[in-house]
Amino acid sequence: MSEKDIHRLQFEDKEILLVGTAHVSLESAELVEEIIREERPDTVSVELCRARYQALTDESRWRNTDLVDVIRQKKAFLLLSNLILAYFQRKIGNRLGIRPGEEIRRAVAAAQEAGAQVHLADRDIRITLARTWRRMGFLAKLRLLGQLISSSGELESIDREDVERLKRMDVLETVLTEVGRSFPEIKETLIDERDLYLAHRIRTAPGRKIVAVVGAGHVPGILEAWERPVDIEALETIPPKGRAAGVVKWGLPLLILALIALGFVKAGTATGTHMIRWWVLANGVLAGLGAALALAHPLSILSAVAAAPFTSLNPMIAAGWVSGLVEALLKKPKVRDFESLPEDIGSLKGFWRNRITRVLLVVVFTNIGSSVGTFMAIPIMMRLLA
Repeated sequence: MSEKDIHRLQFEDKEILLVGTAHVSLESAELVEEIIREERPDTVSVELCRARYQALTDESRWRNTDLVDVIRQKKAFLLLSNLILAYFQRKIGNRLGIRPGEEIRRAVAAAQEAGAQVHLADRDIRITLARTWRRMGFLAKLRLLGQLISSSGELESIDREDVERLKRMDVLETVLTEVGRSFPEIKETLIDERDLYLAHRIRTAPGRKIVAVVGAGHVPGILEAWERPVDIEALETIPPKGRAAGVVKWGLPLLILALIALGFVKAGTATGTHMIRWWVLANGVLAGLGAALALAHPLSILSAVAAAPFTSLNPMIAAGWVSGLVEALLKKPKVRDFESLPEDIGSLKGFWRNRITRVLLVVVFTNIGSSVGTFMAIPIMMRLLA
């Protein structure tokens, strides 16, 4: 680390030492530890929210996860996305021989040793991801998921020379920013908004002398936002779905039902029946294929096939929720799945091996298959009607 990674700032009567780190650098971890011991601050502010702090300090927290509630609350995609991001960070950390977030762990330990208060400065990761997904369309989410998976192979070539590049940005955000060149909403919510949030939280942290530990990629944004007023409430709000989303959500099922009705009225019983057959086949088969790609139990696959043609016409329920619940009941995660989850998300195979992540994959892949089936069936039905 160099002096350019350390900034002494003032805010009102507070002295703040802003330290930019690489989240998979042993050098960063040692520097943070040394600075806290030397400075003896009142408060150590770290780039964590409550959820990420618990994830870092209590790996047994997964034992309290209720997958059925996760599915019912429509949070399967968010949880899986969070785990995929953790996979990237763990993979790079394994390549470099250091646990991801080691500098944060050492900052917390050094703060406790110095009698300093630990202050969590980051926005809740669930709000960040929810704001990101809410701003992205369905096709953009598919493209993002595909690019994240395809990028995993590049992690094998990471070596210590790449750490200098990683120092300029958080590991997770490095990956997402590379992918996000065609997804500006990712940069806005994952980096720009959090720069504002971190700046506000750090400068309003308790105590007169504060050491703030953040990913080096956030330092320029924090410095730029240092004197700016921040609407913290707006940054913690999940924006409502747009009108277009509501129109599609309710309009698409009505369009499909209208097409089938027109088929019977205008073209006869044979055509209407044929349209229904195509609708059932396209939705059911592709939803079942999605569940199969997630290595779901045969009964979960059958539930996806059976549910998709009906759930696609009901905006309040999704085929993946049905197949995911069936999978969770048939292959209920065991204690060893919760215990091995931190290790399993270190490889792509582990996502399919662990029963927790496999249930999440069943939910997401079934929903993707059902959605693709819907958009395939509509033009076929329209041709039959014509």
